[in-house]
Amino acid sequence: MKKNKLLTVMLIILVTITLIGVVVFVLLTQFNKQTTTASEEPTIDEIVESSVDVTEITTNLADNRIIMLSLKIQTDSKEAAAELTKRDFQAKNLIITQLSEMTEADLKGKDGKATFESTLKSQLNELMQEGEVKEVYITSYIIQ
Repeated sequence: MKKNKLLTVMLIILVTITLIGVVVFVLLTQFNKQTTTASEEPTIDEIVESSVDVTEITTNLADNRIIMLSLKIQTDSKEAAAELTKRDFQAKNLIITQLSEMTEADLKGKDGKATFESTLKSQLNELMQEGEVKEVYITSYIIQ
């Protein structure tokens, strides 16, 4: 009888210690995950340093309308921004080609612009060898 009680007490203590260990492990893992994601966010100065401005482009859309637009392309590093600056002619070619297949209706509203930005981002990432494009921002936009 005493051996049975001793075994039961030992099992309860062992299970309690295991549960406490698991809870501490989960809490530490979650805490580390939160601090690393907070520290990974770039500052606005880092974003500006790793961004490239695409000067105003004027071209025809598929429906014979004319679009004038400027972009800011955010990359993940200064090296990627330097590469994208060198690939300026290729980036402009992709932009003009993409726009020539779109109509005014395709670019209407938030969704149309977001689709254009997303498509352009993926096409630019196919070109990039040093880093990647994080975001494409439309900074100026006129359709006539």
